[in-house]
Amino acid sequence: MDQLRRESRNIRAGAMKRASDIKAIVYGEQDTDNRVVRAFLALEGPRRIPCRDDGEIAGAVEELKNDGYASKQVLVLARNKGRSLQRCPGARGMICCRYLVLNTGFNCLYNCSYCYLNSYLNSFGVLIFINFDDALEEIREFQRNARGDLMYRVGTGEFTDSLMLDDTAGTAERLIQLAGTMPNVLVELKTKSANVDHLLGMEEKHSVVFAWSLNTPRSIERYEADTATLDERLGAAARAAGAGFPVAFHFDPIIPYEGWEKEYGELVERTFHRVPSGRMAWISLGCFRYSHGFQETVRGNFPDDDLVLMEMFSGRDGKPRYLPQVRREVYKKMKSFLDRVAPDAFTYLCMEDSGMWNDVFAREYNSSDDLERDFSEHVKRFRGGSQRAAGSIKS
Repeated sequence: MDQLRRESRNIRAGAMKRASDIKAIVYGEQDTDNRVVRAFLALEGPRRIPCRDDGEIAGAVEELKNDGYASKQVLVLARNKGRSLQRCPGARGMICCRYLVLNTGFNCLYNCSYCYLNSYLNSFGVLIFINFDDALEEIREFQRNARGDLMYRVGTGEFTDSLMLDDTAGTAERLIQLAGTMPNVLVELKTKSANVDHLLGMEEKHSVVFAWSLNTPRSIERYEADTATLDERLGAAARAAGAGFPVAFHFDPIIPYEGWEKEYGELVERTFHRVPSGRMAWISLGCFRYSHGFQETVRGNFPDDDLVLMEMFSGRDGKPRYLPQVRREVYKKMKSFLDRVAPDAFTYLCMEDSGMWNDVFAREYNSSDDLERDFSEHVKRFRGGSQRAAGSIKS
């Protein structure tokens, strides 16, 4: 138990966390025949705690917490009793891409100090929903009633990392296969891992976009504990592109520390040295922002972090953000970096208002519907073109 306490205190150190880092699995004893539960129970090493009902699951999790287990060491396998598919909630007064969020779990193995889940999720353990068949049926139901003239993007990376445990859970393959039967549905799997190799043999190469959240090595080292390194992420992206899959990159959150221009410029250069622009489905840009209550959480969990010491003001959505002139400068500089290496890339801002869109891209977006329509038309064009693109991959 002393070892567990030491690991809990030092959880920011070390290499990318994997399924092998799980120390305890809590699950319903009636679910042992579930394919996701079976897959995780086959892992060697974790303590297994079967429970009779939700009350026992909650009690077991609390006991593990009191015994000194770290939250990231505990895996909870349970059923989602609500809706799995929903629109991205967006934010008041901001332009949103309106993608569809498929909720497959809460929390993740990684320990990013800026993650909004730190303040939104007052929970312990990494939760994986095991009734994935229900989630797939929700997509079928949505697609049956969806507009035929729009392309819909379904992402699983809103409340957890899409791929951190997927080589065990096996749910991404089933989601991609389903999307392959739907001409107007495209899956986005967003990750900070390098965990893609188990999916690269799939035939449905134009039904999924593998996406990576990218940051500078300095930011990854300081703020993204237990994730894959930049080289590991770019290597995984290159392998995915080389296998014929489209990829996407999210430069978010951009944190403008002293010397950021040089390091983010180098980040963009390194990215497009590894992955040809012809495989690039889209790129997003977003500056660091947070919800109220986040400051107290960060100060408690990451007392050495300087994130909440930077000058912020409350934006139109009520979230503290960098000053508009700072964000405008950041986005214009990032756009200049991208224009040098990928001038035709579809690039969008995450959670910014119409004025910022106009200042940076000279685009008039009066509502989120406008961006959703542009995004849909881009995906249609890209999907057709990517099937003909070859592109050489540097590894």
